[in-house]
Amino acid sequence: MTSVPETSTVSDADYATLADFRSALRKFLRASEEIAMGLGLTPQQHQALLAIKGFPGDAPPTISQLAARLHVRHNSAVGLVNRLARQRLVRRKDSRVDHRQVFVVLTARGSAMLDKLTYSHRVELRRIGREITRLLTELTR
Repeated sequence: MTSVPETSTVSDADYATLADFRSALRKFLRASEEIAMGLGLTPQQHQALLAIKGFPGDAPPTISQLAARLHVRHNSAVGLVNRLARQRLVRRKDSRVDHRQVFVVLTARGSAMLDKLTYSHRVELRRIGREITRLLTELTR
């Protein structure tokens, strides 16, 4: 958690820029939610697919690692994986080394869905990316 200084000098322009930045982020997040829902997924399901595909390293994530990446409890991640598995977007894969570990991997269908989602998100980012970049640059000077 980031600490908050007891006193600071913040100008009205700083407040306006921060408000604009948060609004631009929310605009992107709202567009992201609509893109996911348009393809029959919840935003959290989309985020899970992205977290699985983008997981660092050579091995896919375990459910515990996915939970940590999504900032949810383990049992919430289990439910999320169950729902994605019912839609045939992910599957569980037992570890060959530690039989207590279960990895979560995208299916071909899940990869195709994520490709569609990512393409649409890149289009949206091209649309509003300059504004977000400009505001972030102002805020981090």
